Amino acid sequence: MTPQQTLYLPADGWPRCRWCAAAAGDAAYLHYHDTEWGFPVADDRRLFEKLCLEGFQSGLSWRTILNKREAFRAAFANFEIERMSRFGPADVERLLQDAGIVRHRGKIEAVIHNASRARELVAEQGSLSRYIWGFEPSHHAEPLPGEIVTESDASRALSKDLKKRGWKFVGPTTMYAFLQSMGLINDHAPGCITREKVATARAAFRSPAAG
Repeated sequence: MTPQQTLYLPADGWPRCRWCAAAAGDAAYLHYHDTEWGFPVADDRRLFEKLCLEGFQSGLSWRTILNKREAFRAAFANFEIERMSRFGPADVERLLQDAGIVRHRGKIEAVIHNASRARELVAEQGSLSRYIWGFEPSHHAEPLPGEIVTESDASRALSKDLKKRGWKFVGPTTMYAFLQSMGLINDHAPGCITREKVATARAAFRSPAAG
């Protein structure tokens, strides 16, 4: 039997996914849940940003990364793939001195390395979004509403292919969190106020992989 999600009821009385309780009283965290998490994204910059931030989150909480997101954007050229792909050793040293971000040399070097891999992928596929959305699972392959899982066939396939292309910090659990947040699956819990909004947004969304 797969564990089921429960709901979190904050002070405003509107039920949300249970993970929102990790930052009870944090309005920015609730806003992220209500307006970003799970809504489909086709913008290459935003997709690449989330791939980078998911890598930085490894071993940390998403709240920590979200609170530093603006500092990350300032430090990493707004996660623009072309600009980041030109970062060199001097940028690594600069970033290691930036108290606004997570100063982990391995993760910093990985996302800079991944920017070059992303540029190659865009040249091959036409866009990062077209590539990413090619891993959208069919409806029957999505987790059942309320299931708690940490990886899936889609996240394992995406992880395997990115690793084959030379990407770093893209394990299947990290990629599952990425697929959840970027709208390739709807993992909002049943009864969450945002679940149906995400379902509506996904129904209206045209996948870039569709051509």
